[in-house]
Amino acid sequence: MLIALTGVLVLVVFAAGLVVVRPGPVAAWLGDEAARPTAVIDPPEAPPAPVLAALSGTAPMPDKAGLDAAIGKLVTDNGLGGRTSVVVRDVLSGKVLWAKGGDLPTVPASTMKLVTAATVLSTRGPAHRIPTRVVAGPNPGEVILVGGGDPTLGANGKSFYPGAARLDRLAAATKKALGGTAPTKVYYDSSLYSGPVYEPGWDSDIPTGGFGGPSTALMIDGARKTPTESANHYSERTSKPDLAAAQAFAKALGVSGTPAKAPKGAVPPATATASPAATAGPGDELARVESPPMVRLVEFMLVDSDNVVAEALAREVALAKGKPASYAGARQGMTEALADLGIPTAGLVLADGSGLSRTDRLTGEAQTALLALAASGKRPELTEMFAGLPVATWSGTLEDRFGETADRKAAAGVVRAKTGTLTGNHAMAGMVTTADGRLLAFSVLTDGVTAGSDEARGTLDRIAATLAGCGCD
Repeated sequence: MLIALTGVLVLVVFAAGLVVVRPGPVAAWLGDEAARPTAVIDPPEAPPAPVLAALSGTAPMPDKAGLDAAIGKLVTDNGLGGRTSVVVRDVLSGKVLWAKGGDLPTVPASTMKLVTAATVLSTRGPAHRIPTRVVAGPNPGEVILVGGGDPTLGANGKSFYPGAARLDRLAAATKKALGGTAPTKVYYDSSLYSGPVYEPGWDSDIPTGGFGGPSTALMIDGARKTPTESANHYSERTSKPDLAAAQAFAKALGVSGTPAKAPKGAVPPATATASPAATAGPGDELARVESPPMVRLVEFMLVDSDNVVAEALAREVALAKGKPASYAGARQGMTEALADLGIPTAGLVLADGSGLSRTDRLTGEAQTALLALAASGKRPELTEMFAGLPVATWSGTLEDRFGETADRKAAAGVVRAKTGTLTGNHAMAGMVTTADGRLLAFSVLTDGVTAGSDEARGTLDRIAATLAGCGCD
């Protein structure tokens, strides 16, 4: 049976071998309601050849001696730090072909998002949508905007995330539900999330650095102050995303005055259906909008390494596992979900979902085992991870990596990977097709890098490109 991955170009596995396809939407996961727009991330017009070239299930498997000769010196001679974990795993057999410090728990930086992607897809499923609701307030005309944890919610058609749920549409549905009752006051509720809004292990510049933001259950545009960002993905974030969202909703609803936090206990658990104003009592649902499906949220997170979306998806894992929607709950839920998938958890420390925390620890063995499982087709929902993984020299965070130098250009179009960068830490993990057509999962995690950032990133690029350019057998 063929397992298809939605996305631009994706890897699939079936009994006869490995191939590359260009599938259409998966209707069973994305739904077929025309009124529900889905996010589409437009790729550059001219992808590099061969763009994840055709794979062969009978291609020769690289051996240790060949890999020693190909990447051994790159791993050991380039100042990659005191703690380096490198693993190369064959996807078809699941066998580890080469490793250095493969079982060494190492800071993963943003490659942590691979764990977040796998655990949220396995627990919530690819079709899950996150609701944002409006319920009746304490008095007639009063309404409560209830955050459900959708980080992509937008104010209107100029939302940052394509296909996002919109507050202007929610406001229109709320007015319709109120009937002849004019809206008079807006409350907001973001109590679904608990605990601190920033992970204690984050660097001090994260709250204001433009690449992260507070984790709250109610926000618009990933907590951005405006639905735009610079060329390097920097976006200034608001410190009170829930209030900003409530203000945008009040504006759309035509209600003046500053929104207030909902009274404690005013919002009961979500109901299955909305109620018209004629029958709705305090706390009854009046209207709702829903996020794009989980497969799209995962794509948003991976393509541009979106830290705010990552933390929201980590909390989705916590909720699916019956844990509090907090950093602590996410840690517990994600660890349990990994164990459910059969991924070894010894030595793992999952402090957050984004990889911004320096207390995160992953091993290359666990990371490549997760990638190989996702590519195997044994858990079809996990194949959606690959739709969001950037392609070398073409998309996302790999668009400007590798370059044209002879020792790197072999990666163009045949490496699909997630990168990670913190000061002193550089990482890359993903999939690569060898020159012989063999599909490999690889992970390079470095901790305490002594080389400069450009040099360290260049070494990671050369390792991946070398794997792509050799048979290594």
